[in-house]
This record gives sequence, structure tokens and C-alpha cells, in this order.
Amino acid sequence: MLNTLPDTLKEFSETLSSEPIRHLGTRYNEQGQFLREPGNTVVCHLVKGSLSEAAVLDARRRMMALPESEKLLFTPESSLHMTLFQGIIEYRRRLPYWPEDLPLETPIDDMTAFYLERLKGFQPCEPFKIGVVNATPNGLGVEGLGEADRAAMQAWRDRLADVFGYRHPDHDRYSFHITFAYLMEKFSDEALLAWRRGLDEIVEELRERSPVIELMPPAFCAFEDMKHFEERLVLD
Repeated sequence: MLNTLPDTLKEFSETLSSEPIRHLGTRYNEQGQFLREPGNTVVCHLVKGSLSEAAVLDARRRMMALPESEKLLFTPESSLHMTLFQGIIEYRRRLPYWPEDLPLETPIDDMTAFYLERLKGFQPCEPFKIGVVNATPNGLGVEGLGEADRAAMQAWRDRLADVFGYRHPDHDRYSFHITFAYLMEKFSDEALLAWRRGLDEIVEELRERSPVIELMPPAFCAFEDMKHFEERLVLD
């Protein structure tokens, strides 16, 4: 049965994956505490009080009720967002994750101030709509509803890459998502099989309740950790 698991779930298995848990020790620790990891980014927060936010929060609560969910560190509900473009971050001070024309040792606050200045007068791209496509213990996988939405999201990323001065290796194949939690300890085989069934049910119900997940306009944000993303400039 484990061999039939999708690749998106295999990394959570204690028997199928020998890879270390990504971000453990830098973004958060085994005691369930978020660590300081300052940076900046462009995200779209969920629309507060919307029907789609309620549906997403219900999906999050259902994940929290699945077996061995205590092995996950959940982010606060208020932090939920979809990342549109990855900014710079403290523990990724290397190319191509940093603009070539700025020193790698530049303080994060100075980088944020620099980008705020460069984003003045930014011309926004077309708006877009998203929907859920899959889920993992980390949260929801999302994408543009139609070709026009997906094209608009790519246009945003291309234009923001010009402003930020770099393109990550996955720039053109970035998987959009809404993070719910981070893995602290890998799941047992029995639990992961239950998660597969549970996630399929959660995605199906979310699609029925909220074909469109409502988002706020893209905003340039600064953060100290993964608990809060402070909007510094709304790009609308």
C-alpha cells in the first residue's frame, strides 16, 4: 500500500524517506517552537471573514484531527497566505537567491527598505483566482483556476523577479501553496495511510464548499518568523 502513495506524501514517511526534515533546526525546532528567520516576501493573505476562509480553516482543523498530527507544528490561523514570490531570507544568503548587485551580508532590514523603494510605482498585473488542487500534511496545494489565471500569476512572478533582481531555480515551476504546518517528526506507515484517505476527503470537500479561495491583493511583507507576515506595501 505504501508504494501507491503519491510522491507528495512519501517525504513524510519514516520508512520511505531517509532525507532530513527540511527547515527543522533553522525555521523551528523539535520542541515545537518557531525560530527567528527574518526575511521578506510577496504574499496574498486570505480574505478575513469570507466563506472560503472558513472552508480553509475547517480543512486545517480536520488535518489537526488526523493521526499523529502532534508531529506537526501548525502556524497561526492569522498567518495563512499564498506566497506569490519568494523574497530573501536570513538562512539563504547565496546566489541565485539573492540579487547579484548587492552584498550577501546586507542586513535583512536594509534589504527590505531597498525593495520598498524599488516597489514604489510598481504596476500590478492582472488579478487572478485560485483553487485547491491537492493537500499534504504541510497544507494545501493551489493553482490558478484557468489558463488566464495561471498566466497572470506567472506574469506577477516575472515582473517581481525583475524588481527583486533574481530568479530562483524553480521560478517557472513553482508550486503555489497555503502552508498549515511544518513536520517535526516523520509519520508511521499506518498514520500516513490514514492521512492519504483523510487528505483526499478534505480536498474534495473544500472544492465543493469553495471552488475559489478568496485572496487579498499581493502585498510585500516583512517577517521575523513564520508566525506573522507584516504587510509593508500592498501592490494593487
